[in-house]
Amino acid sequence: MPTAPQTTDELYRALQENDRRPYGRTRTVTAEELVEAAEQFAEPVALIHALLELQEAYNYGSEPRKSPVVFARLLTLFDEQPDLFDERLRRTLFWRFKWVAHALLALPEVPLAGLRQWLTEMRDRYEKAGLGLQPYYGQAYQLAAHTDEDTDLAYELWAGRARTEFSDCEACEICGRALYHLAAGDDERALSIWEPVLTGKESCQEEPARSISYALLPLLRTDRADRARELHLTGYRACRRNPSMSAEVGRHLEFCALTGNEARGLELLAENRNLFDDVDSPLDLLGFLTGVEVLLQRVELLGHGELPAAGYAGRTWTVAGLRAEVAGRADDLAARFDARNGTTAHTDRRRARLDRAPLLDALELTLRTRGLDDVAPAPAAAPTDRATATVPRTLTELIGRARESDEQGHPDAVACWARLRTLAAAPDYSHPDDPAVGPLAQLRADLLADEARRAGEKDEFDAAVALYEAAASLYDEAGAPGHAALARACALLPASQIPAERADGAEARAAALTAAHAALVRLHEEASGLAPYQEARILRLRATALGLRLQTSRREEHIAPVFAEVDLLLAFATRHDIAVQVSGALMLRASTYALSGDLPAAVAELDALLDRLKAHGPAWHLPRTLGLRGRVQLGLKDARAAHADLTESLRLAADWPADTIDTARLHGELAEVCMRLGSPDEALRHLTRSAELELRHGSRTDAFCAYGNAAQLSLDLGRVEDCIALLDSLLAEADVTAGALDDRLVAQLRLTRARALHAGEDLKVATAEFAALAAESAGWDDDPGSHAMIAAETAVLLAESGEFGRAREAANQALAAHARAPRYEQLSNCLRELARLQAEQQGSEGLADALAFLADAGRIADEARAAEYKARGRALDSALAYEHGRVNAYAGEYETSLAALDRALTLLGEPGPDEDQAGEWAECVRLAAAVEGIYLKRPAPALTRLGGALSRLTALGHTEETKPLTSLAARLRDEH
Repeated sequence: MPTAPQTTDELYRALQENDRRPYGRTRTVTAEELVEAAEQFAEPVALIHALLELQEAYNYGSEPRKSPVVFARLLTLFDEQPDLFDERLRRTLFWRFKWVAHALLALPEVPLAGLRQWLTEMRDRYEKAGLGLQPYYGQAYQLAAHTDEDTDLAYELWAGRARTEFSDCEACEICGRALYHLAAGDDERALSIWEPVLTGKESCQEEPARSISYALLPLLRTDRADRARELHLTGYRACRRNPSMSAEVGRHLEFCALTGNEARGLELLAENRNLFDDVDSPLDLLGFLTGVEVLLQRVELLGHGELPAAGYAGRTWTVAGLRAEVAGRADDLAARFDARNGTTAHTDRRRARLDRAPLLDALELTLRTRGLDDVAPAPAAAPTDRATATVPRTLTELIGRARESDEQGHPDAVACWARLRTLAAAPDYSHPDDPAVGPLAQLRADLLADEARRAGEKDEFDAAVALYEAAASLYDEAGAPGHAALARACALLPASQIPAERADGAEARAAALTAAHAALVRLHEEASGLAPYQEARILRLRATALGLRLQTSRREEHIAPVFAEVDLLLAFATRHDIAVQVSGALMLRASTYALSGDLPAAVAELDALLDRLKAHGPAWHLPRTLGLRGRVQLGLKDARAAHADLTESLRLAADWPADTIDTARLHGELAEVCMRLGSPDEALRHLTRSAELELRHGSRTDAFCAYGNAAQLSLDLGRVEDCIALLDSLLAEADVTAGALDDRLVAQLRLTRARALHAGEDLKVATAEFAALAAESAGWDDDPGSHAMIAAETAVLLAESGEFGRAREAANQALAAHARAPRYEQLSNCLRELARLQAEQQGSEGLADALAFLADAGRIADEARAAEYKARGRALDSALAYEHGRVNAYAGEYETSLAALDRALTLLGEPGPDEDQAGEWAECVRLAAAVEGIYLKRPAPALTRLGGALSRLTALGHTEETKPLTSLAARLRDEH
């Protein structure tokens, strides 16, 4: 708190401001400071308000030791000066007797006699005040359930009584009744009682998050796994990192452990690391630690006790080490509660949770499915695919197989080089003394060349060039000039991509590729000692360079040179019977046809190539060729044929090691095809699979892009919680938090998450994230258009929250950025929505500001018209006129509203066959008729307006659009 309040008015304002903060240390510390400030005033009522705010902060901040102390002060004030408490303060005071009972229950150092004494105090005061005793019996039942003594009788005494105004809210009482039946082993009855809370019909500060955490395992036991999955996502988000809901977090960790989601459990544990130190409630801490132990115990049983785990601050932890620490602390807490209560209830409950067997082998909780093997650092050459190469055992045979496979372009080369890399790196490596194997320098060159190839595939062009050049030097040392020439040729192509990465335009990139091709031709002409397969590779590089140039420039004069190079390669490969290069040449020819726009010719080439591959091989080119034909079929708008080709390509790719075929790309392309076919759920599966494969191959940027697309698609499908859970997982990755990933990509992920939070009605968090993104994007001088879009969306969310001053500021930022990079439609939509929100929330008082937003929207519409911009959605002018009508109607300016709506109808024109235009026209008619008939009390012309509109729409077959008009007409007839 910057400065202490100097007056009671300032104090009350500070209390209101603090009340808007989330529960936690900041709110609690501020509440403590405000109590100190209130004590300086000679107004005890102000102190009462400050003490109530402080107790609330302690109660929901998981500090049960302090809550009773504050309440004792309040009770003393009430006893000494009851007139200070008006009806609202008195009600609050009596309500919070239950808070104190719960706080004392959570402290094992409070004797059982002290708990019972407090309940007696509560009962006596309720009786003296003439209040019903159902709330007292509710607390008595909580104590009985806590100690596991006389629970049936205590339950009947509570549940059999009628509710009073001081009873817990309906949601909390539902949870209490459900937990009673859950403890009795009746899952079905418990879930039936919980239903109003689980569906959101009943809620409060802690519900439904608390009930959800308890309902997860009963849902699994009653074969409702999909429902459990859905509730896990919504429930966890409501309680994560919250000290007062740490026990609920523990139950979500347990749920992960018992459904084959141990990796997600470790991820969530890391996200909640603060709870190890921030939870002051021993009872909540016991619940949290037991859930943590269930998870860690399961991970350790699966053989991953050495994995890192997030635990107590001050040291690093492994799963096994943290489990031992947690077990000791939790055992001690359970023993303390049992000693206080004189029972073994807490030790027994804890043991039951730890002994519980997994309920499902695997339940897919999120779009990002991960196993413990994905968490652990993978060995350098551990193959995980169904198809793996058979690697020779002897070193000489292994080197020979690797080189032979590499010459043929065979997929087995990948595994052979990986094995050789591991062997050669060992301190005790001894190179074979065999002329057929060659010197050690040649093997080291081979390994560098393979490493360079893999770097190039990941677009790590600088590294690829350096590795190829190093390999060439070692080949020279080994006396292998042909290999050295090929390595230098291979370096030229990634070298041409380095300036291309940094260049602004296609021309510069095309020029770099032209230079690379010329260098390849010179090197080819000057090289000596080339074997046929090496010469074929250089010819392939020449053709590839020109193919990439055509792909970059799309210029017609660049087509023929590609075909010429392909013909050279094909003729040479055919003459020397190099099957892999014959296939490569034919694929390049088909690609060139596709790039030049002749898709039918490309398909014909690929059909012939597939026939050849099936007859003569190489078989590992079949998946690649089918994938290319699938892409071409998609270009021909034959999505079904594309789907068939890409699916078959994936099926055949499974026969080969994953590093040899870009299955991640195939899944990404299938996702696009599935969207064209109207199968978004299948598209989502392919997108996430593509991302997983990119991650395994180390292509993190591509993986995050694919995951980002999956998140956006899941949001578009209304799977809001799936979207948020996926993005939360991605944004928690170490390279994201460390700032190592591209900042714009991370911003896009955060933007999608903010939109998902908004869609999920988490307005407060969504607004905060949008505001943060707007502040960051203000510095994007190279991309003002994105800042305009983000600032505009931020303004709308601020307006939804009623913060119109900040909304205006954000809108001004958006307008300034729009001036540099126009976003006509997005800004117009934003400004119209801002006007609507202000007029709807503030009525006539907000009309002037609302009209100012519409004036800005009008200027944007004028700019768009001058720029001949055509909106993708609603036309800007008619939409603006409609909004003028709606805004003035909210403000009570009905004549102005009607005139604006008539102008909107004129701009829209008569409806036609288009459903969207007919719907917009019908809505405009409806609002005009409502203003005219209801607010201006002119039903006759309003009915005439509606009758004409209904006739037009019916004649055009727009039956759905007539329904609201028919309903309004009936209302006008009934009322007049």
